[in-house]
Formats: sequence, C-alpha cells, structure tokens
Amino acid sequence: MSADASPVRMTRRRAITVMAATAGLALLPRTGRAAPQPVSWKGQLMGAEAGITLYHEDPDIARALIVDCVAEIDRLEDVFSLFRPHSALRRLNRDGALDSPPADLVAVLEEAGRIAALTDGAFDVTVQPLWDLYAAHFAHGRDDAIGPSAEAIAKACALVDWRNIDHTPDRVWFAHPGMAVTLNGIARGYVTDRVGALLRARGLEHVLLDLDNVLSLGPRPDGRPWRVGVADPRTPERLLAVLDTRDEAVSSSGGYGTRFDRLGKFHHIFDPATGRSAFSWAGTTVTAPSATVADALSTALIVLPHDRIAAVLRGAGATRAHLADADGTLTVIEA
Repeated sequence: MSADASPVRMTRRRAITVMAATAGLALLPRTGRAAPQPVSWKGQLMGAEAGITLYHEDPDIARALIVDCVAEIDRLEDVFSLFRPHSALRRLNRDGALDSPPADLVAVLEEAGRIAALTDGAFDVTVQPLWDLYAAHFAHGRDDAIGPSAEAIAKACALVDWRNIDHTPDRVWFAHPGMAVTLNGIARGYVTDRVGALLRARGLEHVLLDLDNVLSLGPRPDGRPWRVGVADPRTPERLLAVLDTRDEAVSSSGGYGTRFDRLGKFHHIFDPATGRSAFSWAGTTVTAPSATVADALSTALIVLPHDRIAAVLRGAGATRAHLADADGTLTVIEA
C-alpha cells in the first residue's frame, strides 16, 4: 500500500500516457450543429500532475465547467491532502480523532475498508507510520542497502492495521495513539470519480480526465475510443500496451513512483504484513468502472500474489489488470 510521497519522486502514475486526446476532430461528419471544441486544463491534484480535456459546442460554457471542476478538486484537497495544514486528514492524523468529519472522508474510509477486507489487508491506508520511518531513515540523501532495522520496522508495523480505524457519520478515530492514515492510494481516484459525476450531471458526452488516474466519459467526438498507453516501468518511453477506453477508469502504480534509495530497493508501496517494500510486480494497471476502485487495486496488486488477483478483481468490480514483471513481461488478467 502506498504512502505519502516525496524523497526520490517521479510522478506516481506517469506509467499511464494519454495518447492524442484532441485527435479526430477532422473526421467528424458535417452536420447542422457546431463541432464540439476541446477545452483543456492542466494543474495538480494532491501533488501529482493533472489534466482535463472536455468537448463542448460552446467554448464559454466549457471554460465555466472547467472552473467548476477545479473548484471541486480544490474542495476535496481540503479533505484528503497530507500537505495542507488544515485538511481534514491532517487534523485526523494530528489528533487521532476528528469530530464532524466531511462525508467524503467517511465515504473513502469505508471504501478503503472494503478493499482492505477483500485483499486481506494488502491495501491498508494506515501505512503512514512506515512512510515516516523510511523517509526519516533515508533523509539527507542517505543511501544504504539495509534500510531501517527490523526492530524499527516491527514498531511501525504495530501501528498498521486498517481495522483499528473506527468511524460513524459524526466521528472518526484511531484505536491506538501514533496511528496515521494516507489516502494517496485511493483518494485521487475518488476525486476523479467526483469530477466525472459533476460533468455527467451537466450532460457532457466527450471527456477525458487525467487526474493521476484516467477516466473517460463517452468516446472521442468522432466516436472512436480514447487511447491510453501503459509504459514500461523500467523505461517510460517504451509502451507495453495501448488500451482503448470508453466510460471506464484506468489507474497504474509501481515502486517507480517514489524511491527512498538510488537503486529502488526501498520504495513507497509497502507490504503491511512485513513493513517492507513490495515486489510482486514492477508495475500494475487496472481498469474498472470506478476510478476509486482502479486506484486502490492498482496499489494493492503490487502486494498480492498472482493466484489472488482474478478473484480480487471480480470482488472489487474491476474489469482487468495489466501486470508488468521486473523484466518488462506483461501479464493480462481478466476479472
């Protein structure tokens, strides 16, 4: 499960490449209606690169919709950010409890608990103490082949257990002092779904959201699917696969996202059972109707063994997984 990021950081999911989002307008048939025009936004979501491309016949309306989407992203950052001092998540981690929590926080914690149960704890949002341990150990450019001591890892692992988060609609609290939560492995997907819901409610039919997860609403304006390239975790310039996507989410994860050491022996996706970085797969890409589910599962699958993946995909409501080995071999598993 991934924790908050920054030591030796690449953008977490640049293993996903959106391909030619604005292509295809020349192929539109001639009609009496004005051709939909692309309007785009580039920015950041929880420290990651983000973008929106939507098509509308009226560029002014499209730009107003972009403003609404950015406002929704900003609102949800105030809930989930580990960097904003007064976010709901920062206050929960600081105090160990939060009264009157935002409904979005409770919703994400409930979904995180569902995925945690489904994966036997491979996905666990309480791994933040492990992040803190590794970040402190490798601070100031320290680069060793051993990492934190077994004793230190065991102490941090004692604080890691998703079942020790309790919540009601009126309160969230931790069972033990010193616990802390990161939602970076699921909240970006949730934000993507919320922005997608906003645009669907406004009647948008041709949208591609690239909010550190990709979510497509409808096809491109010419009727063809959007195309998403899955990069080789070892060499991002090389594509392992190109996926056609329409009305679904795509999310990728891998230890390449944040490395604590130069060689990548220690990275940000931890096996909660051992407290050490997970290496079942070098990179994972999950497609699902929900970006929240795709986001969480792309992280969890880094921890899970091969024989558990199909059942987890089915149980979570995902569609398929593309899994890259350390040598770049790609395995595809259908739900």
